[in-house]
Amino acid sequence: MTIALRAATADDADTVLDRVKALADHERAGDKVQMTLADLRHALAHGHVNALMAMHDGKAVAMALWFFNFSSWTGKRGLFLEDLFVAPAARGSGLGLQMFGELARMATAHDCGRMEWNVLTGNASAKGFYERLRGHQAEGWETWRLEGDALIALAG
Repeated sequence: MTIALRAATADDADTVLDRVKALADHERAGDKVQMTLADLRHALAHGHVNALMAMHDGKAVAMALWFFNFSSWTGKRGLFLEDLFVAPAARGSGLGLQMFGELARMATAHDCGRMEWNVLTGNASAKGFYERLRGHQAEGWETWRLEGDALIALAG
């Protein structure tokens, strides 16, 4: 299987959103995706988010959605991987490793101090993959969130 990796543009928003929805379905959370095509097109066009696509015969077989953040502890930006999706037919082919390798190259090229991502607590296969990459869980840290009515109420 010949794979070509390339950065997504705003013109790829429909394909990227399709992969985001496929990932949500895989995680049994398909009803949670609120992002619209217009939202994603705007975000890609204005650099709020980036996407790396793996193409095979003109079709996206994998997608990584990522953005830069900043660490006050390292004094450097970091690369945060929001979503990684590999189509079921392409799993086990080494494509996940190829995608992570490209993201790591981008992170080092941009002098990032680290690369981070979240993983569902019950996703043992993903955790095993990340451990093989020598990734590790950030000890002592939990993801917290303010959203919906709580966010609106606090904003006043």
